[in-house]
Amino acid sequence: MIIWDDHFHVDPYHGLFLEAVKEFHRAGGTHLVVVYKTAHDYGFGGMKAEDFMKAMDFHVGLVEKINRETPVKAYAVVGVHPAEFDYLAREKGLEYARNEVMKALEYAQKLCLEGKAIGIGEIGRPHYEVPPEIWEASVELMKYGMALAKEADCAVQLHTESFDEAKFRELGRYVKEAGIKPYRVVKHFSPPLVKAAEEVGVFPSVIASRKNIEEAIKQGNRFMMETDYIDDRRRPGAVLGPKTVPKITKAFLQNGVFTEEDVHKIHVENPGKVYGVEVE
Repeated sequence: MIIWDDHFHVDPYHGLFLEAVKEFHRAGGTHLVVVYKTAHDYGFGGMKAEDFMKAMDFHVGLVEKINRETPVKAYAVVGVHPAEFDYLAREKGLEYARNEVMKALEYAQKLCLEGKAIGIGEIGRPHYEVPPEIWEASVELMKYGMALAKEADCAVQLHTESFDEAKFRELGRYVKEAGIKPYRVVKHFSPPLVKAAEEVGVFPSVIASRKNIEEAIKQGNRFMMETDYIDDRRRPGAVLGPKTVPKITKAFLQNGVFTEEDVHKIHVENPGKVYGVEVE
């Protein structure tokens, strides 16, 4: 059985790294979308475009190591986290930060075009309160990232504040403006609003608590599952542990919450469509 976790971090400095991936595999997991953390986490400072680029290259190297040294098939997603932009804007000014992040996002696009990554992310806007000018600039950068993903015909993973149906409709407007295929847009850390996401065409990557997934599947199987595992020894198992997606998938299949068709759709067809990869 193929089991795909759509948003998983690794950290060779602060976390379990390969051991976390092996835990995922032992629980029955097969495929991981490994999402860039921050330049700061990877030891590159994050004060200019080159720092982000070096961090992205480093991240691609981590994903290659997973593919070499574990049985799991891992894919890289690279970008600039909105919190990195916020920090840089406060330290160096808005214009400087915007220009550096745009250059870095162009590099993320290049890595996607070269086949080293399957998406730009996580990009978006902060999940906490920021001054209006940083919020507006974050939205512009999110749209810019989507436009770059459109050009490369790759996916984009979005980090945002908490979402409701109105926020999905707002996102739908941005997607139209950017001209990207809506199904290439992934709302990471999504609530189980499967119908609302489907209405605007974007894909929810639902945080895989039992309650969330039970709610999501009532609305259909057009979603993916994620742990947003952050791989930090100081916060073990946050946001959810590496075994969560395989364990819940298998339990739900066993007790009839999922059908085999649901499992195939969630873990094979949906990721294959979103990322344009052959899931096998």
